[in-house]
Amino acid sequence: MVLVYVDDLLITGSSQHLLKQIRDKLQTKFKMKDLGELKLFLGIEFARSSKGIVMCQRKYAVELITEVHVLSQYMHSPKVSHMEAALRVVKYIKEATGLGLLMPAKSSNQLLTYCDSDWGACLQTRSSVTGYLVKFKDALFSWK
Repeated sequence: MVLVYVDDLLITGSSQHLLKQIRDKLQTKFKMKDLGELKLFLGIEFARSSKGIVMCQRKYAVELITEVHVLSQYMHSPKVSHMEAALRVVKYIKEATGLGLLMPAKSSNQLLTYCDSDWGACLQTRSSVTGYLVKFKDALFSWK
């Protein structure tokens, strides 16, 4: 599998021999630098262990905290409630920087989907709130 984003390539697969062939073929056509085992791609950090691969955005979260003006760039006339909300966001990001998603090494070949809804749960609009999660091979890949 080859993932392409502008000038970044991520080449992955289950056969080391095939991966080498693909890299060699691409290097004959394009100027490329092999950065080795995947550590960071599009702001997502990857860590491999015997349990699987963990993906997290710790680096991005830390950068967001150090540049908190990102949170206020659209606020023209902020109120105390806006500052409280911004502080809650910063506190959440700071406490959650080590969290990530695990793609397990050993898993089933199942696609599982769960959903739930709560009629009239939103206090402001009294509209329904629906949530869901989708797992493939025991790895969470979509949620709301």
